[in-house]
Amino acid sequence: MATYKTPGVYVEEVSTLPPSVAEVSTAIPVFIGYTEKSGDLQGKPVRINTMLEFEQTFGKAYPAAFEVTLDANEQITAVTRKDGDNFLLYYSLKLYFDNGGGACYVVSTGDFSVDDPDSDDFEKALDNLRKEDEPTLIVLTDAVSLDKSEYYNLCGLALKQCAELGDRFLIADVITEAQDEDADAGKKEEATTSDSKTGDEKKPDAKKDDIQDFRNGIGTNYLRYGAAYTPYLQTLIPYYYTEETVTIPGGDSPTSSYKQADVFEVTCKGKDATKSTVKVDIVNTPAATKKSTTAATTTEGGTTPAPAAPTVQFKVTETALEITITGKGMTGTALAGKWEEWKAVSTNVPGGFGIKALPGGSAEVVAIAATTLKGVISLQAKRDSSTAQYNKIKTELAKQRVTLPPSAAIAGIYARTDRERGVWKAPANVSLISVLAPVVKISDQEQENLNIDPEAGKSINVIRSFTGKGTLVWGARTLAGNDNEWRYISVRRLFNLIEESTKKATAFAVFEPNDATTWLKVKAMIDSYLYGLWQQGALAGATAEMAYYVNVGLGKTMTTQDVLEGRMIVDIGVAAVRPAEFIVIRFMHKLQQA
Repeated sequence: MATYKTPGVYVEEVSTLPPSVAEVSTAIPVFIGYTEKSGDLQGKPVRINTMLEFEQTFGKAYPAAFEVTLDANEQITAVTRKDGDNFLLYYSLKLYFDNGGGACYVVSTGDFSVDDPDSDDFEKALDNLRKEDEPTLIVLTDAVSLDKSEYYNLCGLALKQCAELGDRFLIADVITEAQDEDADAGKKEEATTSDSKTGDEKKPDAKKDDIQDFRNGIGTNYLRYGAAYTPYLQTLIPYYYTEETVTIPGGDSPTSSYKQADVFEVTCKGKDATKSTVKVDIVNTPAATKKSTTAATTTEGGTTPAPAAPTVQFKVTETALEITITGKGMTGTALAGKWEEWKAVSTNVPGGFGIKALPGGSAEVVAIAATTLKGVISLQAKRDSSTAQYNKIKTELAKQRVTLPPSAAIAGIYARTDRERGVWKAPANVSLISVLAPVVKISDQEQENLNIDPEAGKSINVIRSFTGKGTLVWGARTLAGNDNEWRYISVRRLFNLIEESTKKATAFAVFEPNDATTWLKVKAMIDSYLYGLWQQGALAGATAEMAYYVNVGLGKTMTTQDVLEGRMIVDIGVAAVRPAEFIVIRFMHKLQQA
């Protein structure tokens, strides 16, 4: 109290209301994956509010490579996608916003120059995420392209972080065998014919071994801090592409619209300088119009004269682990010879140089590949030659839709449900937006084994299509499906909300006198907050006393020793509402009474 020494009138303001609890956000997901641009932002959590902001910061999607096949009558017979699914972050973020998502975080693990996703990049991203307080959901977007064991180990690390921080929740995907094989190969080809142009691509079911792999790989720790979903979703989001990434091959007898390609490129890529295994690709490069006049081989150490002036000149540009040979007018045999000449003079051929999984040696491989090349033009060239055909191809390409793991859509569902109903409402029996259908139809009988795991309780939530209703999220369990306390996602996330909100709100009491006055302030503050939740329907009970309690004080929650050691202990009990998962309606005969 102030000491007054000068006569006069003084005004004092007396606080009569307890401090209040400000609720934290409950649905701020973080998406981890590869972006077009990363730069200084690689590995750093960046807050994003819209897709436009994402494009300005990280760029657009990875341009998909398509091959459009035409028949003799210039009719489209097939559209084939030639690249893999390693870069899904852009599409996943779009699906998230379409399903009601708001502000989120993005952690870029690198740009599109990587050959294969690296689990170390994702682990570093998770470590950096610890320093950010706002995210409450973790979505390991591009990590689904990793090997199964690496992905599930990453899920375990994410669950560990969720448990240690106590303010976040993992949304995991179940990888099917087909997706796992694609990750190993680093490449996937998807084709649709003119008979099936809807983009509804057939995918394998999440078979028993896939489910078992997930349940074995995820471990048994911290399961109440995560939930898993299956199957993958056939979305309505078209692939992003450029006119340069769409090619139109010609026939062996090309028409006037085509020009037989006599330029080709051989690219070798080794994953590690200490390994002898390399990858060889043969591709058309019609853009190269002039024959090279450099009769030399450029290596890391400088320029080395070629062993002899070749009949057909060629040029080699070599870096540490990538070598490109370009030639014009070569036959397969000629290229094979030049390949051997390059090997003879290059100083950078890894020991035991060979061609992976292709027998017969490099000469045979190159000769075979070169003789199978056909004429090819780009979509840009088709636009110049035939506008009508160009428009038809563009229309067909727009039908090629992206298949995505469900986690991004589920994150959007969490955000929408929290905003419209509250975090205590189970994020289930909710329809998905921008989704055509799940790639696999799952029956009631099949879902039984997914929803309830009698051995370890690792429940897997299912997304299903229902006639007249559309595609719905049909499951609301955490990975701790056999735990009566933490079985349901809404219960876990409601406790996250209450715990984090009260933790931050009670920070004012640190170093305050540990006496009845402070205890009363804390109790009144928490009591008022829980009363508000009860009024909104988050807590079950006919009266507030039935719905929750808050206890603090000497002889109630603390001993004299606790006070001496500086501890103030508050006990809070809440009766969280739980979803009605199984609704049973009983019918019986009633005897006639009149």
